[in-house]
Amino acid sequence: MDIYMSEKKYVAYVGTYTHGSSIGIHLYDVDVEEGVLRERKVVPVNNSSYLARSKSGKYLYSIADEGVAVFAIHADGDLEYINKVDIGGMRGCYLSVDETGKYLFVAGYHDGKVTVVHTHRDGRLGSVMDGVFHKGIGSVAERSFRPHVSCVIPTPDNKYLCAVDNGIDQVKIYRLDKRRHKLHLEDIVRCRRESGPREMRFSRNGKYAYLIYELSNDVDVFSYEDGPKGPVFEKVQNISILDTDLDPMHDAAETLAMSPDGRYLFASTAGDNSITMFSIDPENGQLERKFSLPISGEYPKSMKLFPDGKHIAIVNHESSSITTFTIDYEKNVLMMKGKPMSVDTPNCILIEEVSPENTI
Repeated sequence: MDIYMSEKKYVAYVGTYTHGSSIGIHLYDVDVEEGVLRERKVVPVNNSSYLARSKSGKYLYSIADEGVAVFAIHADGDLEYINKVDIGGMRGCYLSVDETGKYLFVAGYHDGKVTVVHTHRDGRLGSVMDGVFHKGIGSVAERSFRPHVSCVIPTPDNKYLCAVDNGIDQVKIYRLDKRRHKLHLEDIVRCRRESGPREMRFSRNGKYAYLIYELSNDVDVFSYEDGPKGPVFEKVQNISILDTDLDPMHDAAETLAMSPDGRYLFASTAGDNSITMFSIDPENGQLERKFSLPISGEYPKSMKLFPDGKHIAIVNHESSSITTFTIDYEKNVLMMKGKPMSVDTPNCILIEEVSPENTI
């Protein structure tokens, strides 16, 4: 590790469902060099199932039952509650912010809704500016018979909002009218029937999008550009997450994470409880599968690489644990760091840099 990296301080935030022993957001001090987390405290908030940091780095947003809560981030990474807003629907499942920091986007899995919340410069969450309910009928009646928005993410140029709908096998592409603060549907990426798109990530250079599918257990790679007539997504690759000789019916792909240098993409899968690492071709954005390995936990719902890219922390929802590993990119293996850490029903993890002054 270089000296510059070692001088920086990082805190991990883990959002949990608050039944059982969990009461909110767990804070951990991060030892980047060793690849371990050390729990510091818990900040109460009801059902903190997803977290996102503001573009300014000063605030942390959290799902909180039927709304969203915001906290100020202190110099040592500690959190101070500011306020909460009701989103006028059922509890959200995913959060993201636009590049200007003026808007917070909320995905609604249970009610199929995309919500736009205004944010103030002093950190307060303001009013709900818009809310769009998706319509349609899915192809898997027993689990996806109606819209389930599982991810909302702006395009890297901040011109559009991608809303991944796990229930109706679509990604709806919206443009935000910043005068009227309203969403306008620009295009729809129609996915394979019964594929269950779940989450999207963009490449570091913004030219490619990666879409993970919960039911078909694979990843699509799209090229992305803003064309003269609007957003253009063209599929350039489809690649399986699982070993080809395995039956995917009992598995469910969950989430994506990218290495800090943008050279590797990781995908987690429940059922066989594994993560898969792909290398990313810098010329065309395409993926090459390197390994799929078990993560010593059940239902890997979220994961985050350490800032140096040498370690990864995986949040295991069903086994109520966090497991950390060293990544050997040359040998394509994972090496577990100590025993699993116990935390009840974790659902999301962030690892964020904080000011070195006054850090515990």
